[in-house]
Amino acid sequence: MNSKELAFACAAAADEIKAADIAVYDLRGTSSITDFAIVCTATSTPHLRAVLGGIDKEVWEKYEISPVYAERTPNALWSVLDYIDVMVHIMAAEVRDFYGLEKFWKEENRIDWQPTAE
Repeated sequence: MNSKELAFACAAAADEIKAADIAVYDLRGTSSITDFAIVCTATSTPHLRAVLGGIDKEVWEKYEISPVYAERTPNALWSVLDYIDVMVHIMAAEVRDFYGLEKFWKEENRIDWQPTAE
């Protein structure tokens, strides 16, 4: 599985657990940290916990890929799954707005993705 496929798999898993405003950014050639970044919004701390666990579980069950690092502090309202080539940021709306993480990336780096039907 290449990094783009993994990014889309993470985005689809977030979509399945009803994360909002899922954005996928292609950062190849732009970032020295990762190839793809996904940013999505959770509506509450329990929802953030569910999105985090849902992505982790689904990617493991379907592809046997685990994050090398996971910031599992949903009470902070921002959690991260780091798959090296793909980083997933799950944030509460107010945290996403406050930190403006996506301002660091150009809008043209945002790519369209659609969940695949199975």
